[in-house]
This record gives sequence, structure tokens and C-alpha cells, in this order.
Amino acid sequence: MSEQLTLSAEARDRAGKGASRALRREGRVPAVIYGNNEEPQSIHVEEKLLNKLLGTGHFFNSVVMVEVNGKAVRTLPKDVAFHPVTDRPLHADFLRVSEHATVNVNVPVRFENEDASPGLKKGGVLNVVRHEIELIVDAADIPEDVVVDLKGFEVGDSIHISSVTLPKGAKTAIDDRDFTIATIVAPSSLKSAEGDTTKEGEAEAE
Repeated sequence: MSEQLTLSAEARDRAGKGASRALRREGRVPAVIYGNNEEPQSIHVEEKLLNKLLGTGHFFNSVVMVEVNGKAVRTLPKDVAFHPVTDRPLHADFLRVSEHATVNVNVPVRFENEDASPGLKKGGVLNVVRHEIELIVDAADIPEDVVVDLKGFEVGDSIHISSVTLPKGAKTAIDDRDFTIATIVAPSSLKSAEGDTTKEGEAEAE
């Protein structure tokens, strides 16, 4: 299960672009907490702390307890807007969730047993189609990742979601098709060798 993160915040009284710019000059990032049938709450957080959480690599699939004026609010990060040039965070959105609410989260895919894949041992290349999978899970049981076992896969094989064991209690948001997560493709050297062989065969046929 992904760990629970904590972020201190302060209530934001003034709205508008001017107020937001003033906050950013002070090293703060404007944000909003919304959802769960409550009024949206405008807040601001310290830019350094937000960047630290973003740097964990699992910010968007973790519960974040946002502490506003001493009161902790259970949230899921939904979006962070970044400056197009400096990459500084400009604004953040947090969705309120109850402890056992059913939520949709994008969970990273982790591949294991590469040494047990005949295709990869022959020099095949793992072509990742989906780096994340959207899951429907209990907010208290958000997994850190979805593990894909590469054991037994050959060159030319596609790895579909049906061959993956999902974390307990989780299901995919896409349930109308057996979508592809990755494929094992032939290395370019093998492709070119096959191409040369084909050309030789064509020449002999002529």
C-alpha cells in the first residue's frame, strides 16, 4: 500500500491572479480542496514541501493529509499546474475523500522477472505501452504499483491486463477490453538480419 503523506497548509482569504502572484513570490503555492459534497476551500502550501512530496514519485497515488489551521483533511491529489518554462508548481487541486471511499487512481506499472523471459534473454526489447494503469480501489488500500511478471514471454508476445494479478480489492477502470500493457519486440539487429535474409531469398527466386 502506498504511504500516507502529510502537507501543511494555510487558508487563503483572497482569490484572483494578483493574490496568487503575491503568494508565489513568498514561496507559497495556491491550491484548492474540493469534493465530498462540501464547499471548495482555498488554501496555500509551501512550495518546497510540495516539491518534496512531488519528488517521492507516488504523490498522485497517495492519500495526502492536508493540515489546514490544525485540522487534517484526507485528500487525493488530482492535479498540479506547472510553469511552462521554470517547472515551478503554480497551483494544486486536492479531492476530499472519506477513509474508505472508492477512488480512481493511476498506479505505476513495475515489471519483474526479466531474466525469466525467453524473449528478453534472446535480445528482445520490452516496449512499454502503459506506464500507469487506472485502478478503482479503496482509498485506504491504494497500491504502490501493479506488478507485471515477464516470466515465459517470448519475442512477439503482447502482455495484456488479463495476464496480470491485480492488488487485492482493486479493479481496472477500463473493463470493456483486454488492453495491452507491454510487448516484447525483436531487436533492430534481428529485424535487419531477417530483412537481409528475405532479400537474399527474393534475389535467388529471380
